[in-house]
Amino acid sequence: MAVEPSVIVKEKAEGTEAKPLRADAQRNRDRLVEVAAAVFAEHGIDASLEEIARQAGVGIGTLYRHFPTREHLVEVVYRREVEALCAAAGELAEKHPSDVALEQWMQRFVDYIATKRGLATSLRILLNTNSTLFSDTSGRVSQALRQLVEAAVADGTIRGDVDASDVLHALSGIYSAPDTPEWRDRSRRLVKLLMDGLRFGAVKGR
Repeated sequence: MAVEPSVIVKEKAEGTEAKPLRADAQRNRDRLVEVAAAVFAEHGIDASLEEIARQAGVGIGTLYRHFPTREHLVEVVYRREVEALCAAAGELAEKHPSDVALEQWMQRFVDYIATKRGLATSLRILLNTNSTLFSDTSGRVSQALRQLVEAAVADGTIRGDVDASDVLHALSGIYSAPDTPEWRDRSRRLVKLLMDGLRFGAVKGR
C-alpha cells in the first residue's frame, strides 16, 4: 500500500515541550513505519523488531528511540494503515469511474486486512490500555467505503439496491479466512467476484 506523506511528528519527553523531528529523523521514522507494516502483514506480530530495523536501514537503537515498545509501533502502523486506506477512497474517486474506484479500493482493503491480522495480538493488548486508537479510527473505514458505494449507485455503475454496510460485512469475512499461503490471492479473487455481483443488473445513467 502506498505510504501517505507524513505530517511532521512531534515526540515529547515527560516534562518537556514537544519539538519537531529533524528531517533525517523524520525520514527514519517514516521508513520504520512503512517497513513494519509490510513485515507485520507477512510474518504477524512475532516479526522481529531487529529485522524491521535492518530492512529500514537503521539500527535497533533508532527503532527504540522512536517506538519504545512493540505496542507503540503497532499503534502507529495501524493508524497509518487506516489513514492511507481512507485517503485512497478520495484519490481513486478522482482518477477512475466510480465502480473501478470501488473495486480498486476493495483490493487495497485486502492489504489493510493483511496488516491488521498481523497486528491482532497487540491490538487486543491496546484495547486494555488508555490508547485512543480505536475511538480515533472507529467508523472511518466504513465511511470511506460508503462514499464510494453511494457514488457508484448514483451513476448506475453498480446495482441500485446495494447497501454499503452489506458490502463491508462481506469484505470483513476476509479477516476470518484461514491464514494460508494463498490467502491474499484468494481474497483478491473474492473481491472480483463481489464486484461482479455488484455490477450485475446495474443500469447506467438512470
